[in-house]
Amino acid sequence: MTWNFDEQIDRSEQSSVKWGYSKQLFGDEAVLPMWVADMDFANSPFILDALKKIVDHRILGYAFPPDSLYQAIIDWQKKRHNLQLKPKDILFSPGVVPSIALVIQTFTNEQETVMIHDPVYTPFENMITLNNRKVIRNSLIIEDGLFKMDFIDIEQQFIKRNVKLFVLSNPHNPGGRVWTKQELAQLADLCQKYHVILCSDEIHGDLIYQPNDFISVAAIKEQYKDFVITLTAATKTFNLAGIKNSMIFVQNENLRNELIVAQAKTEQNSINTFGYAATEAAFAASEPWLEELMAYLKNNLETICTFFDTELPEVFYMRPQGTYLLWFDCSTLNIPDKQLTNHFAQVGKIGLNAGSDYGPSGTNYMRLNFAAPRETVVEGLKRIKYAFEHPKG
Repeated sequence: MTWNFDEQIDRSEQSSVKWGYSKQLFGDEAVLPMWVADMDFANSPFILDALKKIVDHRILGYAFPPDSLYQAIIDWQKKRHNLQLKPKDILFSPGVVPSIALVIQTFTNEQETVMIHDPVYTPFENMITLNNRKVIRNSLIIEDGLFKMDFIDIEQQFIKRNVKLFVLSNPHNPGGRVWTKQELAQLADLCQKYHVILCSDEIHGDLIYQPNDFISVAAIKEQYKDFVITLTAATKTFNLAGIKNSMIFVQNENLRNELIVAQAKTEQNSINTFGYAATEAAFAASEPWLEELMAYLKNNLETICTFFDTELPEVFYMRPQGTYLLWFDCSTLNIPDKQLTNHFAQVGKIGLNAGSDYGPSGTNYMRLNFAAPRETVVEGLKRIKYAFEHPKG
């Protein structure tokens, strides 16, 4: 291994959301934070060198995205996801969540309906409701230990609720499901039939465990480009949440022009210098780092699955096909859902995401982030087991 993913890096003085808020969020500084989706690994040295080069220049002025950045993005998407892009297809944004808000504001009116899966990443619902649109939930079905889409319900609600926009998590957060080409095509065909814009959040698209294959919706059929808007970033793959840079891929000229105008109204297209440089260094030079990261995460996942199978066999969990997030059922504790987060924090001394935050279907579930040195992961598992073994505290 070229990079040391076992290294324990002290983040306590970093103003880290993950490591600096245990007291405020969980009531105890001793809680081990394994919740918010950033990684406890040192960044790719190619990225750090690119950022250091900017600082060493000693002038932090305005910057524009260079041609080399566009080319790095184009090459990455073509090589890894078979998505054919041109520079004009790429818009920059401060983040995927701001991009979701932008898409909602641009292509729907107040009180119109937007569909999401249930459960799904919490900001999806937040952006819909904060923008005064109506949330339509499509509950995912659990089959063979994995989430599946309920296409009958999707079509019925498209018709009955006059859905204007579908916001998709691909791969799925929190379940780690990597949707197949057939599933995505079936969803996209329904969107096309009922004139629903499909906004696909693909920020976890490079965090995939073999033999699963990630498919970008817009790459499946040429006609999908007319109504699919793809959101992604280097930030999850390369642990760059702090640089605030993401991309919107929109290949339909009319949709793209509407987004450009909407961005101009709020200056959402203005990205910081570090975001441009880190993204280019990630895509142009850091693929070897990513390959080793995925091997390490896969070993972490195997450690977790073995632990649950042997130490907590009564607990149902979803083995993720992608992401570094584990979704597990806590109903065997017989603790009211609203008390689960506090139970794990106070009894197990571990900070996790409450499943109910991801929608009604997340009741009694918790989400675990295992993108950490193995020593941390093993300690977290011990704390989870302790919490299960002491349901009354």
